[in-house]
Amino acid sequence: MTSEIQAPKHLATITGIETPARTSLTADGGDLADLAPAAAAALRLLADAITRGHANQDDIVQALKDANVHEAFADVLTAASSAVMDETEDPYDIDYSLTADNLSGAASQVRGIFHWI
Repeated sequence: MTSEIQAPKHLATITGIETPARTSLTADGGDLADLAPAAAAALRLLADAITRGHANQDDIVQALKDANVHEAFADVLTAASSAVMDETEDPYDIDYSLTADNLSGAASQVRGIFHWI
């Protein structure tokens, strides 16, 4: 009798975010900023799976759309835009408003990109 080792169907399953992670945000982004490289790595794994032919590109793109990845990313940019404007007393201060407008515009573009695919 031979035993066959089967690869797991999932690389990882996230079931929730622990309370310490949600509450340990420091003024400079602290521990939660460490989630950004993890998110980027997960997306790169999907790209690599498509490139190597281990995953169907249509399935991956649909999964990203179904998970509303674009909305989550846009929400981060929108929140950053609002935070920039909260830092100033003068909403017409170009140093703040230009950055906030760029972040807000990027959020809109992310949403728009997923509208077309």
